[in-house]
Amino acid sequence: MAPHAEPIPDSGVDLIQHDASKQYGDWRDEFHKTGVAIVKGVITPERAAYYRQKQIEWLQSFGLGFDPNDESTWTQEHLPVSFKGGMYFGYASNHEKYVWEARTEPKVVDVFEKLWETNELIVSFDGQNITLPRQKDLTWSPWPHCDQSPERKGMQCVQGLLNYQPNGPKDGGLIVMKGSSKLFDQFFKETREQDDHEDKPPEEENFRDLFIFKEEDVKWFEKRGCEMIKINLEPGDLVLWDSRTMHYACFPEGDLIRHVQYVCMTPRKFAKQEDMDLKSELFKTWQGTTHWPHW
Repeated sequence: MAPHAEPIPDSGVDLIQHDASKQYGDWRDEFHKTGVAIVKGVITPERAAYYRQKQIEWLQSFGLGFDPNDESTWTQEHLPVSFKGGMYFGYASNHEKYVWEARTEPKVVDVFEKLWETNELIVSFDGQNITLPRQKDLTWSPWPHCDQSPERKGMQCVQGLLNYQPNGPKDGGLIVMKGSSKLFDQFFKETREQDDHEDKPPEEENFRDLFIFKEEDVKWFEKRGCEMIKINLEPGDLVLWDSRTMHYACFPEGDLIRHVQYVCMTPRKFAKQEDMDLKSELFKTWQGTTHWPHW
């Protein structure tokens, strides 16, 4: 395999080398400024409706009696097992036809090509989010976290979320600590311990690229000018965030089911050959990955 071009992953250098004086005149300016950006209308409302319906059909395909029009079936008994009440990563769902259709939507790919300035990309085998409001048998709590290990320095990955449902202040959605990615390296100069949250993975899983923040950590970022905000989206919008960004999914308080596909792409050159071999095996066996395409 050809040697990695600079910059090199995990070398402590930002993988997107950005000159702060350069202006693009689009969403990239906001991304490089705050670590978060919304790209409007990446797919049409009609395509978003198509993906919503496909997600509902997927839930119904388990034959557990789930009915989107009957809230008495909005319980764990009638649904496949999920994480945080609606994040689905199992059942080979990462490789459903409609999931791959979403990942390969031309304008979705175009966004990542513009971000990384290359068309030689690889994609995560990521999950989807279908969260039902008013699910009575669900215990849910906020879990502010980032999906980058404290051991990794610099901007190493950019996550994405393709939104299918109208998403206002009371609807389920993404909450981010805007600007927190810029303080990531400073925060982790000191030894930090994760919050002992109920959703923390077991230690034996050695889940590297996840750090769950404590309440005192949230206040640390707020004192330095960061702000926790909810990202409101229209059907077809794509939101991107630097993986160092503190964030979490909020539970819907309104009437709408949350419909989301997670998608992330990074340049092929960042992946080692053994990583590509593993991805090939995961693809053949219908398994998923984390948000990171190149690890």
